[in-house]
Amino acid sequence: MSERKVCIITGANAGIGRAAAGQIAGRGYHVILACRNAERAAGAKSEIESTLPDASVEVGLVDMGIQASVRRFAAEVMAAHAVVDVIIHNAAAFDVSQKERVVTEEGIEMVWAVDHVGPVLLTELLMPALRRSANGRVITVSSKGLLAMPRLKVDAEDPEFERRRFSVTRAYYQAKRAQVIYTYWLADRLAGTSMTANCVRVTAVKIDLSRYPNLSAFRRRMYSLKSRMSITPEEMAETYTWLATSEEAAQMNGCYFDENHAEVRSAPYTYEPDTIRSVMELTARYVPEISEVLSNVTETTDR
Repeated sequence: MSERKVCIITGANAGIGRAAAGQIAGRGYHVILACRNAERAAGAKSEIESTLPDASVEVGLVDMGIQASVRRFAAEVMAAHAVVDVIIHNAAAFDVSQKERVVTEEGIEMVWAVDHVGPVLLTELLMPALRRSANGRVITVSSKGLLAMPRLKVDAEDPEFERRRFSVTRAYYQAKRAQVIYTYWLADRLAGTSMTANCVRVTAVKIDLSRYPNLSAFRRRMYSLKSRMSITPEEMAETYTWLATSEEAAQMNGCYFDENHAEVRSAPYTYEPDTIRSVMELTARYVPEISEVLSNVTETTDR
């Protein structure tokens, strides 16, 4: 068992997750790169170790959209590490070229499964190890793009777009709004303990367009222009790293932070007790593990 603090980062083989993995490993943490693609994860591990010879990094394979995979990964982590200090839910399904609704092999709409259900399930399964930490930290990830959709709500009747027209953009932002709401619920649940839950609002970040070969020429030009006004993954990762490792962030709980480490407000709807309960009751249909604690959590509205 490693004597270093343990940090799990999902989707850590590229982009912000990869950058954060290097930064956090550089601060002496043992970092678990929780990734779906073994080859890319191994490449990210090699890159980190080549620049940080003393880094402690391991690869853990997990598909965040498949509950069986999440459960297997959580069991492997718990068997190897009695204590988990940080989990960063960075992995996301958002292929801007996707046109049609896709369901996982377990029958759940993919964006909802990866971006919301998976993080809630993984956190719950790892809760015993997180509670053993002197300061267990759960960090969820949302998007500044939600500012352009102030009225978008989680559709509790049809979160998987079974009866409404599918849009990968709306699916993504619905899941990200759900993650903000989940963070507030979890923070209230953890109040008075040594654990904290906070959310990062990711701003526009330069993306690797080679990861989206099916983009139309128009969209490729649009994203190329957008990238010129975006920050680098390394710059955005600094907020992940600050929340994961800093003493300053150790006691912060139920907060929403931008790329400058400044606390920001989410949509008013996300603070409403009825909203929080509705979204979490919906979530419990996918993650039964939270059902027994759901009724014991009082949502806080004074934020």
